[in-house]
Amino acid sequence: MATRKKTNQQKPGVLKESVRKAFDQLQQEMNVTFNQAPLLYQAFTHSSYVNEHRKRFYTDNERLEFLGDAVLELSVSHYLFMKYPEMSEGELTKLRAAIVCEPSLVQFANELNFGSYILLGKGEELTGGRTRPALLADVFESFIGALYLDQGLESVVKFLEVVLFPKVDIGAFSHVMDYKSQLQELVQQKNNGALTYEIIDEKGPAHSRTFVTRVSLADEELGIGNGRSKKEAEQQAAQLAIRKLQQAMED
Repeated sequence: MATRKKTNQQKPGVLKESVRKAFDQLQQEMNVTFNQAPLLYQAFTHSSYVNEHRKRFYTDNERLEFLGDAVLELSVSHYLFMKYPEMSEGELTKLRAAIVCEPSLVQFANELNFGSYILLGKGEELTGGRTRPALLADVFESFIGALYLDQGLESVVKFLEVVLFPKVDIGAFSHVMDYKSQLQELVQQKNNGALTYEIIDEKGPAHSRTFVTRVSLADEELGIGNGRSKKEAEQQAAQLAIRKLQQAMED
C-alpha cells in the first residue's frame, strides 16, 4: 500500500482581519476596488515584514515597485506629451523628472496616508521606516504596479487624474519650468524695460476657472497664456514671450 509523502509546504500567510479591514477602508477612501486583494496587500508589504514571517510565505513589494516605476513614467509621459504640445523634448524630460522624483512621490503617498498601511518588520518600524522617504516613494510605485496588474493602464490613468495630474495643471511643478524668471533675465540682458502681467479674461465656473494672462514689454504685447491658475497662465504667457523674443533676435 502506497503511503503519501509528507511535505513541509504551508499555505501563504493570511493577514489579520483588522489589517484586511484597514485595506478595505483605504480602497473606499481612494474610490478604488481591487479585484485581486492580495495584489494590494503585496504593494504595501515591505521586505522586513516578509523576513520576520518566513514561514507564512508573504511576498514583498519590490517587483511591483519595479513595474510601477515604468507604468508611472509612461502615464506621466503620455499626459505631458498631450497636455503641452509646445514643449520640447528637453522640457518634457525635465518636467517629468520633477513629477516622478522621490520627494514628489513621497508627497503623493503622504496625502493618501499610505504610511499607515505599510506592513513592516519590528526592527524597521522602530527605526522610523514608516516615514522614511525612500520607503514611501517605493510604496507609491508598487501601488501603481499592483493597480496596473489588477485593472490595466486605464485605471492607473484614472487614479492619477485624481491624485497627480491636477497638481501639474495648477502649476505645482512650474518651478522646474520657470519661464517668468527666464523671460526676466532675457529682458534685463537687453535692458528693454519692465515686464507687466495682466489678467485679461476669466472663463468657466468658480470651481473650474480658466485664466487668460497677457505679458507686455513697454506696452508691447509679447504673449498670451491660459491656465487653471493665474500662475500657470503667467508661465505660459512668459514661455510664448521668450519664443517671440528669441525669434526676433535670430531674424
